[in-house]
Amino acid sequence: MAWLRLLRSRRVGPTTFYRLMAEHGTAEAALAALPEVAAAAGVRSYQPFPHDLAARELAAGKRAGARLIAAGEPHYPTALRDLPDAPPLLWTQGDLTLLNQPTLAVIGARNASSLGRRMAARLSSELSKAGHVVASGLARGVDTEAHKAALEGGTIAVVAGGVDVTYPQENAALMAQIAEGGLVVSEEPPGLQPQARHFPKRNRIISGLSRAVVVVEAGARSGSLITARMALDQGREVLAVPGHPFDARASGCNLLIRDGATLVRGADDVIEALGPQAAPRPQSASAPAPAPADLPQPPRRSPASTRALHARILGLIGPAPVAEDQLARDLSVPAQRLSENLLSLELDGQITRQPGGLIIKTA
Repeated sequence: MAWLRLLRSRRVGPTTFYRLMAEHGTAEAALAALPEVAAAAGVRSYQPFPHDLAARELAAGKRAGARLIAAGEPHYPTALRDLPDAPPLLWTQGDLTLLNQPTLAVIGARNASSLGRRMAARLSSELSKAGHVVASGLARGVDTEAHKAALEGGTIAVVAGGVDVTYPQENAALMAQIAEGGLVVSEEPPGLQPQARHFPKRNRIISGLSRAVVVVEAGARSGSLITARMALDQGREVLAVPGHPFDARASGCNLLIRDGATLVRGADDVIEALGPQAAPRPQSASAPAPAPADLPQPPRRSPASTRALHARILGLIGPAPVAEDQLARDLSVPAQRLSENLLSLELDGQITRQPGGLIIKTA
């Protein structure tokens, strides 16, 4: 309950969640400190997420037959644990053992061609028979074909809305099949209708769960290319199926191959590129170890010096993402001090964190 309340509190995302846990030791302590942290950032009358709303979310998940798992619990996917913005909590429906099996993502265009759909189905079927779980996003086109072809061997659908919300509606029967024999995963509350901002968050989980991401068809500015970039940031392999230069649906894949992605003609190319299949890593039943509660407290600084640092930070970032470690170098300030001030700016709504440790100025 405390983890859920902290994560759902206003302006607290996964990265801020982990930072607060590290600084305060427990979710209960972090919740108690949030109003003071927000006040220091200039946010008045800040209240953490209410207990009754968290209880309502838990009840909605129970009615949907979903299970909530937390980072550090045995079924939590080991592949996500090293990500700085790993979801602290995941709603799930289905076979949880799939979360710690060797997984590959097969993704691509919603408006996929007939050839692209057949390629996605063939790849997913053969990869599934070779012992891989196939992950995708339950979208139209390539995602749909990938899930269908991998149902028998195991498939994971990472959705942008609640695990009980079908999107697109035409995949209702497929989603029910996956919940029965595969696994549906979301970090969003049950009942949530997906919006545009939820899909990049969803995509980082697809790539994070996977040893590699295979892109079948994708436009030059598609969500599939965003997922591919996230995969590279996460240290995953990116592979792509080439297409005709005149087909806009193949332009993204061709760009990936030009920039170094492995060219895929069939499942054998994927298996050869990855080498021997990695066995699932041992699972730990312990929760993530918080930072010791008796760490030395940071020195108190004058409001004027804090405001000056905030102005310098905001002067270096804009709508284009900037990495936190790059900010630390540019500002020549200790990482801990920068982290504290970024938390204040985030709670104040002046900056937004993106997957991969990137920061942008809020419009």
